Formats: sequence, C-alpha cells, structure tokens
Amino acid sequence: MTGAPPDAEPLVAVTEFTDPACPWAWGSEPAVRLLRTAFGYQLGWRRVFGILFDESDDPAPDPAAEARWYEGFVRDVTAHTGAPRPARLHWLARTSWPASVAAKAAQRQGAEPAERVLRRLRESTFVAGTPADSAAGVAWAVRGIPGLDTDVLRADAAAAEARAAVAADHAETRRPCREVRLLDAPGPHPGRAKELADGVRYALPTLLFDGPGGRVCVPGWRPPRAYLDAARSAAGTALRTAGPVRAEAALERWRTLTLPELELLTGDRTPPAGAVELATAHGVLWLHPEEAACHPALREPHPEAPAAAGAGRAGGTDATDLAE
Repeated sequence: MTGAPPDAEPLVAVTEFTDPACPWAWGSEPAVRLLRTAFGYQLGWRRVFGILFDESDDPAPDPAAEARWYEGFVRDVTAHTGAPRPARLHWLARTSWPASVAAKAAQRQGAEPAERVLRRLRESTFVAGTPADSAAGVAWAVRGIPGLDTDVLRADAAAAEARAAVAADHAETRRPCREVRLLDAPGPHPGRAKELADGVRYALPTLLFDGPGGRVCVPGWRPPRAYLDAARSAAGTALRTAGPVRAEAALERWRTLTLPELELLTGDRTPPAGAVELATAHGVLWLHPEEAACHPALREPHPEAPAAAGAGRAGGTDATDLAE
C-alpha cells in the first residue's frame, strides 16, 4: 500500500518468527506478501530469526540419508503449500546461523535490500537445492541483488553486533507465549510450541499481532485470511486495504513470484509479461528479466556443491524434530 499520511504511525506491530531454511515459512511467503501489501504502512514489522538448525545439534550419523529424508519432508510440505521445491536437495542445511546473521545484517541497508536478501536465501534452498549455510553459500546466494552493497553486507555480517542480534532472536523464539504452548489444533502444521531437548520454541513461522485491539497469534500453517483477520482484530478498528496489483507491478516489486503468490497478489494466474520462467520440481518461479540476468541459480554453480552434495548439516534430526 502506498500513500501513507505524513507522520503516520503503524497501528499494529507484527513480529514474524521465521528461518531462511524453513519450508513452512517458504510456503507462507504468499500470505505474508499479501498481508504487507494489503495493509502497508499500517503494520510495523519486526522479523525474528528463530534458528531451525542450531550449531549445538548433534552430528547426523548418515548425512546422505538425512538429506534424502528431508527432501521427502520438503516434498510433503510443498504439497500442502503449493510452493516450489528443488528437484534435488543436495544437502540438509548444516546450520541456520550464517543465513540468519546475513539476513539480519542486511536490514542495515534498508527494507527493500533486506527483503531481497531473505528471499534469495530462501530460494537457495527451495529452488536451487543448495542451502546458504556458510559464508561462501551466503555470498553466492545474494550476488547481484539491486541496491545491495555486498562488501558492506559481508562486513556487517562478520561484526559481533549481527551475531548478537540473532542470538537475541534465538532466545526470544524460545520464550513462546502461552497460547502456542497449550495449542491443540488440527492441520498439517498447527503451530504448537516445539518441544526441544532444553526447552521450547515457537513453531516456524509464527506471527504475533499487537495493537489497540490486543494480541493475536497466528502460528504454523494458516490460510491467508487468518493473517488478514488477525491484523484487523489487533488493530481494533478498520484498516485501509489495498486491492490486487497488476502482475507486472508485482514482479517489478518482488523480482520473483511463485504461482501461489501470483494468484494471491493479482487475483489471476496469468504470468507477468516478459517474465523469465524457471521450472522447479513443483511449479514455476517467475523472475524479472533483470533478476534472471544475475540470479546465481541460473548463472553459476554453488561454490560448495560438488564437494558438499550428499553432505549433511552439523546437527542430526528425525521426523518429529522437523515436523514443526
């Protein structure tokens, strides 16, 4: 939404708990984009990186088998969400820290570059199949993003402040509100607080809406309407709502679009004129021509892919660990 009144203050504070490597968060991108488009300046946004894959996890006994299992898990998730997935997940993210720290550091360069950095980091896993779980992987993923100074990002990500900010996010994610601790809801990913060996954390994604109307929690996998209704409820008053956008305008703004995003944001399934189509194992990703010209997934191999294919992350897991 454009046309914010001078000195307009957000009516609703939104806290988004997420992780660049979370398939449910990737699948929720269309709903999040719709929410931010519909209500625009009326929402104040804060993103908290919850660290799905932690550095303290135990090593996987069979990294290749773990990667194949997780590939199946992603296949099942995308069957629910409609999001793209890679033909092959070359390895399971060894840690969420490098991508999360980079995404946090990118916020110093402004909202638009930060959004594009996070999107590229998600696409590195769920389009290219090569998680950005190292400094080299992050550098590969963010190459060519318009408006992003990659040298500054590298320096900011290496600074102690960025690591400390994500450490604070890590701790905040492990203090879930009462609503999700006691949650008993149906669905493939209802969003109940996740039990860990040393405590609990929010399921990813979870969005908290705080405003004059109170707090509303939207955890796990939810339909787009749930996010819109939560914002209205937390506002305690009517919100101005922007209508659908043209497909070409959506591509110009976001640079890449999935089919669920195209449908939600434009109300149509017709691809934007001039978009470059990238087929995945589950649907299409449309890219702005300028994005296609610099997107690393179309231009060059991941620097760690030949040696890392089949390698696992630093931490092991099982189906119960990653179901939420």
